[in-house]
Amino acid sequence: MNLQSYSDQDLVKLYLTGNESVLEELLNRHKSKIYTSIYLLVKDQYLAEDIFQDAFIKVINTLRSGRYNEEGKFLPWVMRIAHNLVIDYFRREKRAPVITSADGTDVLNMLQVYEESAEEKILRDQTHSDLRTLIQLLPDEQKEVLIMRHYADLSFKEIADLTEVSINTALGRMRYALSNLRKMMKVKEVT
Repeated sequence: MNLQSYSDQDLVKLYLTGNESVLEELLNRHKSKIYTSIYLLVKDQYLAEDIFQDAFIKVINTLRSGRYNEEGKFLPWVMRIAHNLVIDYFRREKRAPVITSADGTDVLNMLQVYEESAEEKILRDQTHSDLRTLIQLLPDEQKEVLIMRHYADLSFKEIADLTEVSINTALGRMRYALSNLRKMMKVKEVT
């Protein structure tokens, strides 16, 4: 059976009829996007793996209990579960996320594409450090949308679904985040 040609909705239906093997296809299909979005927020490989596993345990339990509301939105539903687990973790730990790529590389350092002098590197590193500090000063809702959009590469529709707000609210939060960053950069003279 070639499961790759099946939609998420069809795979969920097959799983609910007792075909356990389809869960692996759903997992493989979405693992990268879900794991990366978790990792970008928690910046710890092992913690991200734990939260990812917890998310899929919740998915399995919800599917098995018959509480899954089939709306053809499997991925946004799983992303919301993972997102809520990350929020729960930060509430428990009172920590702020640090922004990195899936392989642990500082995202801001990936912006460089040419050979630079030692002085340019020092200036760039300081600017990125200042920017990370300023991002942490944003209100949580603005910081969350900024991270999900620019570093997890989620669409505003996905962000709206995950944060349970309208697309206009997600867009507004991004606009305010960028506006606030510009204002703080002027005050701090970050270039």
